[in-house]
Amino acid sequence: VQLQASGGGLAQAGGSLRLSCALSRRTFGSTRMAWFRQAPGKERESVASVYWNGAGPSVADSVKGRFTISRDFAKNTVYLQMNSLKPEDTAVYYCAARQPGRADFGSWGQGTLVTVSS
Repeated sequence: VQLQASGGGLAQAGGSLRLSCALSRRTFGSTRMAWFRQAPGKERESVASVYWNGAGPSVADSVKGRFTISRDFAKNTVYLQMNSLKPEDTAVYYCAARQPGRADFGSWGQGTLVTVSS
């Protein structure tokens, strides 16, 4: 499955953005969808993930209570709603998919830049 991420941009601290990740085709309910981010000079980290069927949502402690992952079956899209943004949320955000039975996330979107100003 191919992924197309969008929705990044510039936001002020305390503001909100919603990222979208469009899938090129329908996928299995047990496909794990995730958002990662990589800030300059830092390693990539997992931000949030959920199974395509909606089970097992998970968010990193650093964004808990501020970020929410969701998906829309009709639009074949996964979202990352980001509220109460902080300057430390500045990063390139990537969506990714891990197919059932696979250990790694094998499909990646192109990345979308989020910049949060203080």
